[in-house]
Amino acid sequence: MADESNAGAAAAAVATDAEVKAPTTRKPRSPRPPKAAAEPAQSKTAGAKRRGYTEQEKSERLRLIETHVSEGGTLKDAIKSAGISEQTYYHWKDAAKPVAQKGTKNTKPLPAGDDLADLVQLEEENQRLRKLLAEKLRAENAELRKRLGLD
Repeated sequence: MADESNAGAAAAAVATDAEVKAPTTRKPRSPRPPKAAAEPAQSKTAGAKRRGYTEQEKSERLRLIETHVSEGGTLKDAIKSAGISEQTYYHWKDAAKPVAQKGTKNTKPLPAGDDLADLVQLEEENQRLRKLLAEKLRAENAELRKRLGLD
């Protein structure tokens, strides 16, 4: 009989647990935005809008950076204040170099027929003099080795 009384107490405990664990109503959730299945997957850089700078804007920003650095500021701060990345700065700087050098480039015309013949003659004389100098140096080295007894 003691077993029966224990079973009754266990059944009452299970019944109270069931009442406590009664399902609660869920909070309504806002609907999800629809997925764009028609669009292909894009990388992070492809999705971002890219702003193209004109040559004038590039040169102005490069000048701004140069003045900021010449006034004692750091290059990183100057680049940041110009609103571009370091990589963009160096890319623009390298692209601007040939443009600046084109203006200072020597604009001498190519040598004509007579000038070309003179140039070839000078090159031949240069080679002959180099060989003569090399022979004299070899002879001098050989003489020094004999005097020092290194032969």
